[in-house]
Amino acid sequence: MSGTGETAEGELPAYAERVLAVAELIPAGRVMTYGDVAEWLRDEEPPEGLPSAGGGGPRQVGRVMALYGGAVPWWRVVRADGRLLPGSELRALAHYREEGTPLRTAAQEAEDHIPRLDMRQARWDGQQNGGAAP
Repeated sequence: MSGTGETAEGELPAYAERVLAVAELIPAGRVMTYGDVAEWLRDEEPPEGLPSAGGGGPRQVGRVMALYGGAVPWWRVVRADGRLLPGSELRALAHYREEGTPLRTAAQEAEDHIPRLDMRQARWDGQQNGGAAP
């Protein structure tokens, strides 16, 4: 195994495919945390032919996004505290502004003056109506 998690045929692992599929479902202007995605995957029925068990928690979702997330709207899968992804803050911020994702202004004492996501308003619960997560 190469350490990237890909199968011998070069296909993505089933769990990675499922994580990326959830990322693609998140509407523009909304976000889900790594933990939200992990919980969604625990609660959903996997497609026929895929194992129902397996997967993981927020760290595993983060790992999938780090390895394979470039082809999906990666900026919509975020940290629970609303801080932007270190090293990609400005790219993510451009996406959030373009999509109208709710942001909180940076505190005056914040070193980088980078806003955070307003998680109360931006968090998506996975419902088609776009409601906020509990």
